[in-house]
Amino acid sequence: MAGEPCPIRLPEGSMAIADIGVAEVLLVLDPIAAKVPETAARVKHRMALVLDWAASRDLRPQENPARRPRLLPKHKNRVKHFAALPYARIGAFMAKLRAQEELSARALELLILTATRTGELLGARWEEIDGDTWTIPGEHTKSGKAHRVPLSDRAVELLRGLPRVGEHIFPGRAGEGMGETTLRKVLKRVDFSITVHGFRSTFRDWAAETTAYPNHVVEQALAHAIGNGVEAAYRRGDLFEKRRRLMQDWSDYCSRPLIESAEVVALRKS
Repeated sequence: MAGEPCPIRLPEGSMAIADIGVAEVLLVLDPIAAKVPETAARVKHRMALVLDWAASRDLRPQENPARRPRLLPKHKNRVKHFAALPYARIGAFMAKLRAQEELSARALELLILTATRTGELLGARWEEIDGDTWTIPGEHTKSGKAHRVPLSDRAVELLRGLPRVGEHIFPGRAGEGMGETTLRKVLKRVDFSITVHGFRSTFRDWAAETTAYPNHVVEQALAHAIGNGVEAAYRRGDLFEKRRRLMQDWSDYCSRPLIESAEVVALRKS
């Protein structure tokens, strides 16, 4: 009839957004959730945003089926593990590493001596070094806060022996820091069975099993977040001098070429 609005024709297989309910949402989500729960959660969030937009323009009811509680089954986050070198083998490993002449070998050695994260080491700049202290700026740390790292005698010696080319301590291509792949390559030449990040676990196990340093000192050295609220309220300092002794002891231990039988173990991610 003249004057009447022309009805909207949807493509075959489509449906109006006003007709989408819980059943239709689950039809999309369930197959994804069965394989990759994390992806299903992201898709659910995106669907909820689209349906909210439609509701705000009166294109569908306000009730949003994608925001229905417990729509997806709970799943446990899988803990990623890193193959770590048993601490009894660190001396023999370091002897092999120090025999390597490449700059990447010195980068890996400093990473081990400081027990820092890979990104912190690779992004390090000369301006962050002040004598025997390395201050990692907040934009490079996992916590977002600046972290002071006491440098052992060997770490200071290592830094003094490096060429200064640009602002990065370990330069890579196009003025950027060295890439993580470069560290992996030098590691594979020395030991194929372990990972770069696993050295933080090696340090943690050494400190826990062979020293009397309190747990909170070791955790501070690893720049771990404080899980206990009461402890966080009382421990406001960074225990720098205690950590200095800890890192020197670690460096001294790494210089002992002990060779003992030990199996590589997978330890939890820091």
